[in-house]
Order: sequence, then structure tokens, then C-alpha cells
Amino acid sequence: MSFPQPNQRSGPLEGHVRRGRVYRPQLAATGVLKIADWFREDLPDLLWPVLVLSELGNAGALRFVRWQKAVQEDLLGRVKPQNLADGLDGRLTGLDRLAAQDPEAKAVVKDRAEEHGLLSGTIARALASYPLRPAKWLVDIEMRPPGQEELDLLARAVLEVLKDGHRESLIKCLYIWSAVQAGTFSTSSETIELLHPYPNDPRTRSKADSVVRSIWGAHKMLLTVENEDYFEPAIKWARVFWGANSMTSGCLRRRNCNAEGEVEEDSMEVPTEIDPGGGDAATTEVPDEGAHLRQRAMDLLASYVEALELSPAQLFDRERQEVHSGLVSRTGRDVIATLSAPDLWCMEHGAHIIRVLVETRIYIQWMAQQDPSIYRAFQEYGAGKAKLYARIVDEVPQEARNADFEEAIKDLEKLSHNDEVLDHRVVDTRDSFAEGKSIRAMAEECGLLDLYRQAYSMASGVAHSEWWSIETHAMERCLNVLHAGHLIPSLSLNSGRNVGLAKSWVEQLYALIRISLDILNTDENAVKNAFAWLVAEEDEGST
Repeated sequence: MSFPQPNQRSGPLEGHVRRGRVYRPQLAATGVLKIADWFREDLPDLLWPVLVLSELGNAGALRFVRWQKAVQEDLLGRVKPQNLADGLDGRLTGLDRLAAQDPEAKAVVKDRAEEHGLLSGTIARALASYPLRPAKWLVDIEMRPPGQEELDLLARAVLEVLKDGHRESLIKCLYIWSAVQAGTFSTSSETIELLHPYPNDPRTRSKADSVVRSIWGAHKMLLTVENEDYFEPAIKWARVFWGANSMTSGCLRRRNCNAEGEVEEDSMEVPTEIDPGGGDAATTEVPDEGAHLRQRAMDLLASYVEALELSPAQLFDRERQEVHSGLVSRTGRDVIATLSAPDLWCMEHGAHIIRVLVETRIYIQWMAQQDPSIYRAFQEYGAGKAKLYARIVDEVPQEARNADFEEAIKDLEKLSHNDEVLDHRVVDTRDSFAEGKSIRAMAEECGLLDLYRQAYSMASGVAHSEWWSIETHAMERCLNVLHAGHLIPSLSLNSGRNVGLAKSWVEQLYALIRISLDILNTDENAVKNAFAWLVAEEDEGST
């Protein structure tokens, strides 16, 4: 395979392969690089060893190896070695494949698992708390929602394997150990020498961890090439796993934790209000007829979040809800902040609110008509911009930097979601996440062209300092007849406080919220309960 040669030879993206206005790292430009999300796709399938290692520590991996050996000895001659190796790789779907080869393997797998202490009561109950799970026969407990003990184990186990690269490698090495014992594993002598003492040699453990993860990923890709549907059962199960989690446990925010990072149990209720932050609307001179608007906007945004969190979430295909809730939240926060400053309640200083309200509505309605992959494209476009901004900021001379500046660069690099070693993040400098498609074109395609023309365009003119806006808001005619009526900067600020305009912002925010909830197919009862206060308020007003 030949690598495309970099053709960007200067600037912050030097060394990238440029095609039009899209800049790709050399490896990404080959078109064969695939960044997989093992945590989302594969961890549910590996849930059994994940739970075992959390309960027993990393030494639990040795018990799995002994279990693999015992099962393989029992099934020797009855199942092909390759099927044995793949069936005992730690995956629940692997166990189902093994049972399909030999139905009697179910009893062998279970008996040997109990013999080696791999199916404690807590682990069995945690597994049994999920519906439609693969290898359902592994535990004989009837499915029921997880109790607090099971939730604690599940949360701890998932967090530990996410944070600990060595734990991840041990679980992924189960495939290698299974293949070695089945006699189907083949690799270079150097790799064998490295893995032979693994994981007991602390000098080579880190290097071996990386090799294990690489072999695991390569083997997964090989299986996919041989059969593109090989992991379809695992993906199907992952959707069930993450969906079930959204119904058995709630979202956790930083404000739910104490200074030590421990969860405050009393703070885990579904949020019903927005924290106003450092601002205090009561200290500003808000017109009486508009005094309730900021609180109304906070209540609407809180109810939006409540409706989403009371409704089952698609945690596997999560990009759509993330993008929707992120856009709506950002818009609501802008509206709330602006409503605390009545001086901004005018076209001159509040044009950005009109823009963000219209822009967000166009985005979510246009994306709803596209392939679902558009939501990931939206996120990746932003991640690419973060990478670009980090490199631009990094051009600042060393002597002009301080600690906060360095921290800002690190934050941008983190937001690029790029790998520290393998640069894979593509930078797209076209005008939008939709391959450069303009927001006007999006508006036309989703039936919002009139809204774009009548609201967004004019607000954009103000935001972009078009001359008509400057002439209207920032200039005045000189009254000295000897000056020929030229324009001079006005020294009178716009008084703002246009309650009608501010009210329209809140109404548009509410419309945006309901459109988003409708597109996301949010549970009707969850929406009804979240906005019950508004219905009651309207009923009181009509009496």
C-alpha cells in the first residue's frame, strides 16, 4: 500500500495531505484507517470478564485462563480448535457460537466457570439484569432490574476498565490465551518472546499491553474482512446494553459529586431547574413586564433536560441526542444570559440571539432529513477545528506564554479527540460540517427558507457589521450644515429593554425545544411530566 505524500508544506497543518479545503494526516489519507470505539461496541460483549476482574482484581485473568484450558480439554475432539479459540475469547457472543457447535458445551462452560469462581452471586445477578443478552444460559437467574449492589459493581467495573489500560489489555488478551491453548495462535518470534512472561514481567508489561491491544484489533478486523456480519450479534447486544443502562440509572453531573469526587446520593434526582451561575438577575433593572422571562427560559431548558433524562436514551447511537441536546442547551444558555441584561434586548445588541435560535432550528431540522451519520460528521467537523485552533495558538512565541495559555492549548488538543501517538484527526476548513453546504441551502432543503430570509439574514447583517446596521445603530447625522450632513459616531447607546423582542426569544426557545423533542422521539409521558408545570400555568391563566 502506497501512502499519499503530504502536500501541505507550511502553516499549522504542515505535513498533511490536502485535498481542496480538507486536510488529512498521512495515514488517514490512505482511506483504510478506521478508528473503532471498543468501549461502546465491544465492552458489553466482554462484560463477563470485565465484571470478574473488577471483583477479583487483575489476578482474575489467571482464573479465566485456567477456565479456558479446562473447557478446551473437555471439548477436545468435539469442536474444531479454531472454534474453541474463538468461542472462549471472553465474549458472550463467542459462548453462543461455541454452544451452536456443540450444545453440550453449555454445561461444560457453566460447570467450569463455577469451579473457577467466575460466577459469583453478584456477577450472576449483574448479568441477569439485562434483557436479550447473549449466552443467557450462562446464569440461571430470572431477569430483573439491577439492585444497588449490582449497579455499583457494573459502574465500578466499567470505570476501571476505561481508566486502566492494563486492565483493558488483560481482557483483550483472553483471545490470545485462548488461541495459544487451542494451538491456533501464530505470530513472530519476537512477539512470542514478549508475550511469554506477560503479564508477570513489570519491565515489559507496558510494551506488551500495547502489542496485545494491537493484535486484538487486527484480529477483529480480520474476522470482519472474512465475514462482515461477524460482529452483528455483538453490536445488537451493545445497543441493548447501553439502552438498558439509560433506564436503570440516571445521568451524573459534576454538581452531583462532592470535593472528593464521591457521588452525593441526595443530589441524584432528575434536574428540575437551571443553576443561574454567578449572574443575579435581581440586581439589574429589568422592566416589570419582562421580569419573569429569564426564569421562564431557565424553566423551559430544565424541563427539556428532564424530559430527555426521563426518556430511554439510545446510548449506543448517541450522537443524535448529544448534538440535539448540545445545540439546544447552548442556545438556551445564550438566551438566559442575555435576558439578565435588559440593555441587550434590542436588535443592535441582541442579533446574536436571533441568529443562534434560527441557526439551531435549521441545523436540527435539516440534519433530521439526512442519514444519521450526519450527527457524527457534525461532531468530527468541530473536533477537526479544535485541532486546527490548537496548532494556530501553538504558534505563539514561548516568551509570550504563561501557565494558563499552555493549559488552553492542552484543552483544545483534548477537544480534538485526537490520539496522542497516532494523528488521525481530519481538519475540514470548508464553510460547514455538511461538506461546505451553506446554512441557506440547508434552510431551503428543510423548508425554512422564509425563516432564514426574514430573520437570520437581517440578524447576520447586524452581527457582521454590514453598513446599513452600522448606519442605523452606531452613527448619527451631523447637524452642522457646514459639514454637509456627514455621518458621525453616535454617543447615545441603544436603551434596549424591548420586552416584546425578549419575549419572542423565549417563545422561539420553547418552539425549538419541542421540535427537538419531537425529532428525538422522546417518550410522550416523559415530555408531558416535564412540562406539566407549563400546562397548569396555562390552565390557571385561562380561568
